Amino acid sequence: MAFAFVQGWHHHVTLENVVAQRDRFHHVLAEHTAVAVLAYVAIYAFAVALSLPCGLILTAAGGLLFGWLVGALAAVVAATTGATIVFLIARSAVGDSLNRSAGPWLARLSDGFQKDALSYMLFLRLVPAFPFWFVNLAPAVLGVPLKTFVAGTFLGIVPATFAFASAGAGLDSVIMSAQREYLACVALKGASSCELKVYASSFLTKELMLALVLVGLVALMPVALRRWRKHDAAAK
Repeated sequence: MAFAFVQGWHHHVTLENVVAQRDRFHHVLAEHTAVAVLAYVAIYAFAVALSLPCGLILTAAGGLLFGWLVGALAAVVAATTGATIVFLIARSAVGDSLNRSAGPWLARLSDGFQKDALSYMLFLRLVPAFPFWFVNLAPAVLGVPLKTFVAGTFLGIVPATFAFASAGAGLDSVIMSAQREYLACVALKGASSCELKVYASSFLTKELMLALVLVGLVALMPVALRRWRKHDAAAK
């Protein structure tokens, strides 16, 4: 992971590079779709396993390259696979030893988390305020079971993944506009002075973020209801 960041691999994962590679290998993508999807899943899972901050771009790229449905399904499988790798490594490397040495405060936090692990996992995955790498590591430290982590990750990332893949599938008009601006710049200033720019902000909207937060809050409703009933019973 450190080597990947030092080498700056994550800086190469941009919408501009995705567009350039699609234009360069469009015949391969069309004729060998299955192989291309498997390669995409492997690259995406590898990036997640290294905790590179490029999930949004890769998800949009899946929709752009393969269409919203195939792209979203491939992204969900890839992200879940990469997250599970990180979870297993973190749990085996630091989870048990940290739990033994951290003291009673972590034990209480772990107990509280495990009682409603799936609801908390869904909330953490659904709400985009939490970094993906953090949600891979925290459950490992808190002793969340593997099957709960996988289920919470798979189900929790579905809404955002399908939303971003669908947005990526509709980027062609944005790309065409960016390419026209680039060609116009080249005609005036030359290729060395111009750069193709496609901005992620074109599909990362406030309305989408608000919708994901609201869906995340829904995931916590069982926890809130259970605690309200417990409090109500204690009061009686």
